[in-house]
Amino acid sequence: MAQSMSFFIVIVVLAFAPICFSTKTYGGYLFPQFYDRSCPQAKEIVKSIVAKAVSKEARMAASLLRLHFHDCFVKGCDASLLLDSSGSIISEKRSNPNRNSARGFEVIDEIKKALEKECPQTVSCADILALAARDSTVLAGGPNWEVPLGRRDSRGASLSGSNQNIPAPNNTFNTILTKFKLKGLDIVDLVALSGSHTIGNARCTSFRQRLYDQSGNSLPDSTLEQSYAAQLRTRCPRSGGDQTLFVMDFVSPTKFDNNYFKNLLASKGLLNSDQVLVTKNQESLALVKQYAENNELFFEHFANSMVKMGNISPLTGSRGEIRKNCRKINY
Repeated sequence: MAQSMSFFIVIVVLAFAPICFSTKTYGGYLFPQFYDRSCPQAKEIVKSIVAKAVSKEARMAASLLRLHFHDCFVKGCDASLLLDSSGSIISEKRSNPNRNSARGFEVIDEIKKALEKECPQTVSCADILALAARDSTVLAGGPNWEVPLGRRDSRGASLSGSNQNIPAPNNTFNTILTKFKLKGLDIVDLVALSGSHTIGNARCTSFRQRLYDQSGNSLPDSTLEQSYAAQLRTRCPRSGGDQTLFVMDFVSPTKFDNNYFKNLLASKGLLNSDQVLVTKNQESLALVKQYAENNELFFEHFANSMVKMGNISPLTGSRGEIRKNCRKINY
């Protein structure tokens, strides 16, 4: 009898093991082993295709990481960003933060195609975004973390949500922090996740006002180091050149490291939303200093915050769907 009871306890523990090591969400659980039985090759398929894309173009790492951010801040991590306009759906790709800016959709398409071949209608587009963001970070030299999985895909998009909820380059510090707090993220998450700007590019139109008219008085931003500002003005004129790209970390633009924070302390943050982390709040300034001095601490906090962000209002259980094509809902 005792032996039977012990066996029963073992079975119960094993049955609920995924829950014990999971992230609780509204309506279900996310856990790293979600596809271990239904699609055991899922993570490797995502990783190999992301690696191929980043090898072809180093900038793609930042682009794929950014897609996950811009998805999660609108309606939660549900792949709403990937939907094209059709029927009643107005694509989030048309929003100010995404238009002429969001990229990497073809890589997600390639991953989805490969996964549909391997295990049809099993792996969600939302989970593909989460995995691709992690893999991109690792490939650029950043931290690794286990990605909780089990998200499902939305059947709608929100253009207005995309315009309103995603932090903008010219937002004030308080506005940015408020947008983070509305998603359940705190000031540590804000500063750590801003560190993703250690890779990638920004368009001239995203920071032009800092160079010429920061406060509506026809004067440049006084918090921007003068020689750096002069260098930026040579390629970002007062008018024209809106789409010209600039690296956000001029020291190591394709390497995921803490040079971004060192640049901020030298008053060489490219975007206004970067530099306000050291000029407008003492708590965020203290975090910037810590990360600039301790790369391991930055990596630890970034990984934790990515898991936390990836848990913003996911669809689980029977909600949403598993899209066959990430660009359109199933009919």
